[in-house]
Amino acid sequence: MTESRERLEALTSWHHDWSGLRVAVFGLGVTGFSVADTLAELGAEVLVVASRADAERAMLLEVIGAELLEEPDLSTPPARLVEFDPELVVVSPGFHWDHPLLLWADRSDLTVWGDIELAWRLRDKVGEPADWICVTGTNGKTTTVQLTATMLLAGGSRVAPCGNIGVPVLDAIRDPQGFDVLVVELSSYQLHWVNRNRGGELSPYSAACLNIADDHLDWHGSLEAYIAAKAKVYDNTQVACVYNRADQNTLRMVEEAEVVEGARAIGFGLDIPGPSDFGIVDGILCDRAFLEDRRNSAIELTTLDELAEAGLAAPHVVANILAASALARSYGVEPQVIRDVLTAFRLDAHRIELVRVEAGVSWVDDSKATNPHAADASLRAYPSVVWVVGGLLKGVDVDQLVAAHATRLRGAVLIGVDRGALLAAFERHAPGLPVLEVEADETEGVMPLAVRLAGGLAREGDTVLLAPAAASMDQFADYAERGRLFQAAVNEFFGGEADDDEPASRPPGA
Repeated sequence: MTESRERLEALTSWHHDWSGLRVAVFGLGVTGFSVADTLAELGAEVLVVASRADAERAMLLEVIGAELLEEPDLSTPPARLVEFDPELVVVSPGFHWDHPLLLWADRSDLTVWGDIELAWRLRDKVGEPADWICVTGTNGKTTTVQLTATMLLAGGSRVAPCGNIGVPVLDAIRDPQGFDVLVVELSSYQLHWVNRNRGGELSPYSAACLNIADDHLDWHGSLEAYIAAKAKVYDNTQVACVYNRADQNTLRMVEEAEVVEGARAIGFGLDIPGPSDFGIVDGILCDRAFLEDRRNSAIELTTLDELAEAGLAAPHVVANILAASALARSYGVEPQVIRDVLTAFRLDAHRIELVRVEAGVSWVDDSKATNPHAADASLRAYPSVVWVVGGLLKGVDVDQLVAAHATRLRGAVLIGVDRGALLAAFERHAPGLPVLEVEADETEGVMPLAVRLAGGLAREGDTVLLAPAAASMDQFADYAERGRLFQAAVNEFFGGEADDDEPASRPPGA
């Protein structure tokens, strides 16, 4: 073992000596900058390698004393990177595992960390390290993280939601106020890089994988590799492994995980819960896990009627609520606190968000449904749908999704670059269904045309549902821009903003 590798294994605290360590940081997005900023603060020598660099971040790198190597073509390692001779590479989540720079790092026998491993090693900066509650899954991560963090906060903990939710974990562990617990959203990209190096193994207080469906297969290469990455969330869990009873993949993950002795498997689902589960009995959400007599009784958390009043009654949202409740209860949050939080909690924008109702037709923005699994959950919430669908499919198959919902569709409006696969699926499984295409090339022209076409198909009692089942980057900056432009087009189509007393969001059947 080289002296450099021995040093890296021993670097497990903010208060260890990181000075002079040569670190190459791959990527300069939000995560990459947080890595560079952290390492510069520790006194490491930092070289950031990026194919393109935001001007403000590039300027800040100079201020903090890190070097930027901006090279549009990274198909081979740049000479400056080779000359820098890094002892450590820290990779941003957007870099594929088989990126030429990472293959070079592997051939050069360099140690590679992700930002999550770096944050875990440095988590003691401001004193006693916070507990980590980790959440992953194909869909529902952000909502579950927000719910869990809100419940913990209401229960009296100092808490920060962070990770893939938008706030880098490295920013959270460096916050001078410190926290009792971090609720960390982990993408499959981030999980790919964890638990690979001695000294950096995560050990969450509790962890959850909400569900598994085909997604990011273009990154991981196969469904098996994607599942293997997600399964890492349960490694070394201390208290509760929360899994989805309706998803056998998550059950197998828990069964196969190496956990701390005494950690429990806690199932959640929309059916009747068994002992050690969360579920629903006669419209009541119940905890049968965190009480003494769990074989013969249950604790009431809230009701489906109360969730409907709060706009939280869609089935996939209820599942997220049960998962978040399980995580919060594992940390000691009282049932009444959870009930109070659910009374006030509201979903983020672009998550089954009702834009307006006109002539008996509901217009719903679920732009966050960026893969078939999320779109499936959204479609199931409505009986008769004009479906606005399409975008960048990321290598996933939409055939099964179209087949499953053909009977509930009034029509479909296709957007995005991957319309061919959708057209073929509709021809196979819904040959008589009206299917219209939006061929606009400019971002600003997509949604006005999509809304006009959908409006021509919809009838009283229908829902026009933007649930694209695809990523947005082919035509939009992100799913939020896609949703904003859809909402603007809907309001423009009907001659202006919705009435002030029109609810911003309402669940199906509320």
